[in-house]
Amino acid sequence: MVRVKRGFVARRRRKKILKRAKGFRRTVRTQIRRAKTAVYHAMQHSTRDRRTKKRTMRRLWTTRVNAAARDLGMKYSELIARLKKANIKLDRKILADLAINDPSAFAKIISTVKNL
Repeated sequence: MVRVKRGFVARRRRKKILKRAKGFRRTVRTQIRRAKTAVYHAMQHSTRDRRTKKRTMRRLWTTRVNAAARDLGMKYSELIARLKKANIKLDRKILADLAINDPSAFAKIISTVKNL
C-alpha cells in the first residue's frame, strides 16, 4: 500500500481545536489531547448555559419589576394580573427596563393599572 502523509489534514484539525482552546489555562491550550477534552466540556457547558441564561434573566426581570412595583405600593402578582386585565401587553423584560431607566413611565403604567 501507498504511504499516506496526513500532515495538512491532521494539522488543520488540530489547529481548529487549539483555536477553540485559546485562553484556557496552562497546558490545556497547547497540548492537543488535553485541549480536545477541555473544548468538548466547554461546548457542553455553553449548550447547557444558553438555556439556563434565559431562566436567570427572567428571574432577574421579575425581581426588578417586583421591587419597583412595591415602591409604588403594588405587589408583583397584582401588577401582572391587572396588566392582563387592562390588555397591556408589556413583557417582563420591557417592564424591568422601564422600572430602571424610566421610572416616571413605569409609575404611569402603575397608576393606569391601579385605577381599574
